[in-house]
Amino acid sequence: MSQPDPAQTLLGLTTGYWVSRCLHVAAELGVADVLGDTPQTAETLAVSLDVKAEPLMRVLRCLANHGLFEMQGDRFAHNGASRLLASDAHPSLRSLARMMGFRAHWDAYGALEETVRTGKPGIEAATGGGFFEYLGQDPERARIFDEAMTAKSLGQIGPALAAYDFTPFAMIGDIGGGAGHLLAAVLETAPGAQGVLFDLPEVAARAAEQPHPRVRYVGGSFFNDPIPPCDAYLMMTVLHDWSDAESVQILAAIRRTAPPGAKVLLVEAVIGLHDGFDFGKDLDIEMLVMTTGRERTAEEWTKVLADGGWRLTRIVPARGMSAVIEAELA
Repeated sequence: MSQPDPAQTLLGLTTGYWVSRCLHVAAELGVADVLGDTPQTAETLAVSLDVKAEPLMRVLRCLANHGLFEMQGDRFAHNGASRLLASDAHPSLRSLARMMGFRAHWDAYGALEETVRTGKPGIEAATGGGFFEYLGQDPERARIFDEAMTAKSLGQIGPALAAYDFTPFAMIGDIGGGAGHLLAAVLETAPGAQGVLFDLPEVAARAAEQPHPRVRYVGGSFFNDPIPPCDAYLMMTVLHDWSDAESVQILAAIRRTAPPGAKVLLVEAVIGLHDGFDFGKDLDIEMLVMTTGRERTAEEWTKVLADGGWRLTRIVPARGMSAVIEAELA
């Protein structure tokens, strides 16, 4: 098997942000929404989007060069990847692409060198605060973020359900559960269970606008407010947002109200669990720049759980980047 040319490898890595920035712009403009099923010229698309045709053509040509959209002569057409950028796709990844293109997100990566020198997240240099504070300043940004996380989670839910049996639990809590898609899917596989969705008051209130008949919606902070007792506490890509010390606080808060026999179930990446390319190692840079958190190895998960009062019992690999990390009261 031939090895890639080293110079081409370096060139691709050096210039990769050219393409990702084109993707951010195409998602923000809503190109996929106006393209439809009939190939269109950049001139026609530009009229619908109220932008200039020539720079739009060059941006779309670059994206087509990397497998997003197709060029058919002087017209652009959808392909499988570009259809996921449409707002009505299921799932739609448009909000995820828009979120990655937030100006503060972009600026935070510009501060990566400072992060390496100081250990402080780049988002602090970009905004003067944390990413969640930044989202809280603008309801539209918060909405885009919620949609992005929902779309991302849909790719993790199926593998987690296939990997783990939730039927032994009578009360399942989704801690930091957002819109409740994970909990609803879990309850479908565990018809005898009830659920609790615990998240910030405004998040829980939004989720309750489309209530699930077996879910109770509880608003609060897992740093400050009591967490309802459950047989299983489920968290999907929550603790990776937080430092070890903060994660220990969250786990200890859950432990304070946990009944005997309760389990914690973390749907998270485990660095080194999968052979070959490991997306978790790339995602760890997002955590480095945007949060106080990190992706963790099995040993690091074991320690964080132990410090929070839990004993890791097993790690159940799932398809893709995630695993289900199971822990019981220590």
